[in-house]
Amino acid sequence: MLFPHPLQPATLIRRYKRFLADMRLPDGSEVVAHCPNPGAMLGLAEPGMRAWLKPGQGKLAWGWVLTEIPDSGALVGIDTTLPNRLVAEALGQGRIPELAGYTGIRPEVPYGRNSRIDFLLSGPGLPPAYLEIKNVHLSRRPPLAEFPDCVTARGAKHLVELADQVRQGNRALMLYLVQRPDCSHFRLAPDLDPGYAAAYREARKAGVEALCYDCSVTQTGIELARALPITPSDDSTT
Repeated sequence: MLFPHPLQPATLIRRYKRFLADMRLPDGSEVVAHCPNPGAMLGLAEPGMRAWLKPGQGKLAWGWVLTEIPDSGALVGIDTTLPNRLVAEALGQGRIPELAGYTGIRPEVPYGRNSRIDFLLSGPGLPPAYLEIKNVHLSRRPPLAEFPDCVTARGAKHLVELADQVRQGNRALMLYLVQRPDCSHFRLAPDLDPGYAAAYREARKAGVEALCYDCSVTQTGIELARALPITPSDDSTT
């Protein structure tokens, strides 16, 4: 997925109210950018970090897209609205082998208890596949990627509903999309959300599948790249 407009480099002054960030542009001017990420953004929102902005489409003139890791220069995608688009692109190109044969791709289909599945997949001779996607950007101990970066009751609810679909004879999958290129494996972070880890453990026992892919991230675009192994944490199973 290529960005439709060139990104603007900036320096983060501060993030506040979750969805707002003060940025300093190269000419010294200060702007307010939309931060499309409700999470804690641990290690990605420190004052002085380099950021990359896109032209805004709403009330604010700029939107925050990427953060640059100071030591490595790796770019991390912080926009949580992008993973579904990235996965949809990869599905259409047949780049997720675990989902080969699924040609019908329906987004945002109602299911469960007042929920919508990210994608409901269908294919000849295959059971319906309920695919939920979670954005991953946390890496406290590189090259390990972790999820979540804060408590997510909504995420735990999704795991319960995916397990229900397996019991009904359908296929259910959780795909963790790591929006950074500098990680080699993935696991849960039960110290940050033990409730999510417990829900994950029960969902896996019920037959919910778990996948993880990282991304190639550049100043011109982001795309799904390679599968990453999921390693067990102290409070979960693979």
